Amino acid sequence: MTAIHSPDGTPASRFAFGAMQFGGKADEAASAAMFEAALAAGITHFDSAFLYTDGRADEILGRLAAPRRDGLTIATKVGYRPGSGPETLQQEFDTTRRRLGMERVEILYLHRWDPQTEPERRMDWLAETQAAGGFDHIGLSNFAAWQVMKAQGLAAERGTRIAVIQPMYNLVKRQAEVELLPMCMAEDILPVPYSPLGGGLLTGKYSRDGAAGRLKEQENYARRYGAAWMHEAAQGLAGIADELGTHPATLAVAWVASHPAHPVPILSARSAEQLAPSLQGIAYPMDEGLRARLSALAPAPPPATDRLEEQA
Repeated sequence: MTAIHSPDGTPASRFAFGAMQFGGKADEAASAAMFEAALAAGITHFDSAFLYTDGRADEILGRLAAPRRDGLTIATKVGYRPGSGPETLQQEFDTTRRRLGMERVEILYLHRWDPQTEPERRMDWLAETQAAGGFDHIGLSNFAAWQVMKAQGLAAERGTRIAVIQPMYNLVKRQAEVELLPMCMAEDILPVPYSPLGGGLLTGKYSRDGAAGRLKEQENYARRYGAAWMHEAAQGLAGIADELGTHPATLAVAWVASHPAHPVPILSARSAEQLAPSLQGIAYPMDEGLRARLSALAPAPPPATDRLEEQA
């Protein structure tokens, strides 16, 4: 699997922390507490993006990371909006580096596939910026498998490669299992999935009256996790967690990390207290039997090709 290291050679941790809430739901003090808790749990891989909280996430992460910069893996993203050609990518990358207070980062993602910009132009910019020392590894976020492989072919023509992808993946959002995660295993690409807790659904908190969070506050999250079976799966997860004497978030995070593609889940929260159960998932023993039991709570997506029953 792709090896990613910090400037001083420290291997990137098997779990990452996402700064999306920094400067938003998490103020500077809460952000600092989560950053320190993540470090204490062994996390050295921190993820941000040009768009997060209008740049405050970058600024706070940069200040927190500065004293330890050489031992940390820093990732950021550019190019979320359609029509983000090389000029826009350069402007956003310059801005995010300035906010972070860093001349270079270890991973730079294209935040999403851009149907309005020729992929050749974006890959030209990535390859040139990488060669100039702006970042170490090319990443792609929210790309379909065919889009990743299209980009991989273009990268190879330019003497580089796609090393990392960032898909959504959790117990009730398992589309990545169909093609993305097998692709990662076959092509030596590191998967760094986001939303291991399903926007908070898999913490079990939405089964309580008056629960607050993204599913209640943001329409896109309410739609994404609105299906009744998803809430039933969350209740089942909470029941198993109670039986095992642990927290549902701990099981949810450990389940994501236990996939054979060895995903690096991005953990995040609004406070250190909220983050704690996810951090406990780092060392939680997820054997094949428990993984299968949890997997049975939610339907697996259908395979990418039909007629598989004829191969039996």
